[in-house]
Amino acid sequence: MGISASKLKASLDALAIIEPRFADAIEATGYPEARIREPGYTTLLRTIVGQQVSVAAAASVWNKLELLLGEGCSAQKLIEQDFDALRSCGLSRQKQGYARSLAELVLSGELPLETLPSDDEDAISYLTKVKGIGRWSAEIYLLFAEGRVDIWPAGDLAVQEGVGRLLKLDARPSEKEIRTLAEKWRPHRGAAAIFTWHIYAKGFQAI
Repeated sequence: MGISASKLKASLDALAIIEPRFADAIEATGYPEARIREPGYTTLLRTIVGQQVSVAAAASVWNKLELLLGEGCSAQKLIEQDFDALRSCGLSRQKQGYARSLAELVLSGELPLETLPSDDEDAISYLTKVKGIGRWSAEIYLLFAEGRVDIWPAGDLAVQEGVGRLLKLDARPSEKEIRTLAEKWRPHRGAAAIFTWHIYAKGFQAI
């Protein structure tokens, strides 16, 4: 499961001591809500379904898939379907390829979602074996589904923008720059990422 609200608050309080600008931003915007997803195959499949479409469109496709495959859209039932059946649910040829890649890796045991390595980089390497799951998607899964506390999705534009606002930088920092800036935030970078999304959504600007 993801980082709980109490752990998120504790990490942000620790960050506020390391970097006082966190304290100022927390006072201005409050604490973010916890973001928690169920770990496992279904969450990754939903990630694939939701890529590059609206939330409403993704929900529509998912509902159709569950009508066809049953609750959770099991890997075995998915790979048994033909192209037209999945297409009728709204899955493009490309996304069908991604979904089948996930299902096959799970069924073969090559993607052990219940026992991913404890090392974050090793876990990311496993997850990115799935076609359509890049580093960002893997990081989001590890942060929200497994609650790994030091995940830092530095390639996320909203995280970059949030860091820029938090630290009152003249321009949005690059991925490389925020990797360097966040080194002193270990082992709380997961909470820092959630907070940067929070202040970005709130339109926060440091004074």
